[in-house]
Amino acid sequence: MRTALIFTLLTAPLLFAEVPPHPWVSIGADGKLIYQPDSQGNIIPDFSNCGYHGGGVALPSDVPAKMTLNPQPEGDDGARIQSALDEVGRMPVDSHGFRGAVQLAKGTYRIAGSLRLLRGGVILRGDGEDGTILIATGKNRRALIQAGGASGGDEDKEAGAPSRSKKARAESGLSRKITDRYVPVGSHVITLDDVAGLHVKDNVIVHRPSTENWIHTLGMDQIPPRSNGGKVNQWAAGSKDLNFDRIITAIEGNRVTLDAPLVNSIDAAFGGGDLHLNTAPARIREVAVENLRGVSEYSGDTDEEHSWTFISFAGVENGFIRNITSLHFANNLIALGGDAKWITVRDCACLDPISQITGGRRYSFSMNRCQLCLVQRCSARNGRHDFVMGSSVAGPNVFTECRAEKAHADAGPHHRWSVGTLYDRLMLPDGQLNLRDRGNMGSGHGWAGANQVCWNCLAKSMIVQNPPTAQNWAIGCTAAIKQGNGIWESPNRAVEPKSLYLAQLKDRLGAKAASVE
Repeated sequence: MRTALIFTLLTAPLLFAEVPPHPWVSIGADGKLIYQPDSQGNIIPDFSNCGYHGGGVALPSDVPAKMTLNPQPEGDDGARIQSALDEVGRMPVDSHGFRGAVQLAKGTYRIAGSLRLLRGGVILRGDGEDGTILIATGKNRRALIQAGGASGGDEDKEAGAPSRSKKARAESGLSRKITDRYVPVGSHVITLDDVAGLHVKDNVIVHRPSTENWIHTLGMDQIPPRSNGGKVNQWAAGSKDLNFDRIITAIEGNRVTLDAPLVNSIDAAFGGGDLHLNTAPARIREVAVENLRGVSEYSGDTDEEHSWTFISFAGVENGFIRNITSLHFANNLIALGGDAKWITVRDCACLDPISQITGGRRYSFSMNRCQLCLVQRCSARNGRHDFVMGSSVAGPNVFTECRAEKAHADAGPHHRWSVGTLYDRLMLPDGQLNLRDRGNMGSGHGWAGANQVCWNCLAKSMIVQNPPTAQNWAIGCTAAIKQGNGIWESPNRAVEPKSLYLAQLKDRLGAKAASVE
């Protein structure tokens, strides 16, 4: 019976708008991108706002070192490094928001606990991935470097708590109802019942509820039982709300324009939506970790009593991780969460994790509860879910020009309706890339992702399915095995532009923005 259900999900038509007869994205005579809407106005979103300072901004390379440390012959280096980070964190910021860098000279540093970057404007910098090595010692499961807050990852936990947006609306004292009957995917504009109290440059939340009738339409209140008797959590109303973190760029009458597109439709038939001021605690800004190698000690091939994550960014805005290699951490090189926003992770490698090969491990580059983040030119080896989204991630987010080898599970959205991710030129020669209903996997992962785009990707196999009320795209993708009733355009033949993310950056900000490092 379960086999029949899977076959039905992979092949049967589902509720989504009529597919346009022309390419979803093409290049016009003037060199600009042309987006083809479906019958409801949904388009492939613009992902170019993802990354440091909203994309197209060079990562700083000239922030001066305010303190320099050398390795000591023996003993733990954690307290010395933490003291330096704290001291630089007390220094004044410059005109660009930086206080300075803590420079770690070449050599090996042993750290039994965690290093914490708790104030903005601070960079932890090494002397190259092969020059400065941080050893995570001991048996503690932890993130070795934590910026802004605690761990950013909750990969296999059920995000079942009611939306934080209700409390935020009450705290802001301002809530405006969206009056559009339907706001399509990719739209920057919404109409409100009242714009009093709103201003250009306000940081706002666009709230899209997860209503009982929407969940029923998805079938996520009827997830089949597991054959092994394991627990399955049916989705509950209010547990999959999406909160899009945006800046108002224009107000005309009751129409409000946002800085980045909405990547889930807002439909009056499923509760519509509203807008309120963002009252979340301020994030720290201009934080970075660069030019380091991290190595976790371990005692056996399946040992899990050691460091799990090299770097965690939570509650950070406009930060970056650059030129980092991690070796033997049980789970991640990087975990982005805690409302992290506008983060770039570039030129990093997550190699050979040490753990059991089972759920909740080896999520090499993991995004959870973050928006407008970019993972670029990164690689993984011997991971499981190497380029992965957690539950109800609002997006947009981007993985571009990344590669994984010897993967033990699939890349893609992992569970419970993450929206608006671009997988751009991913190379998974022996792996899987899936946008699908994961059904009763885990504790009831269900529809893992919606309005996700695979662009010029290569994988051994791909499953791309269209959820009710949404769509998923595979454009220019090559795979020996292709399954699912999603939108397949130009299968096994790459399309132009080669990189959708870079083309969208060029369209919005010019050719120079698409070539910054």
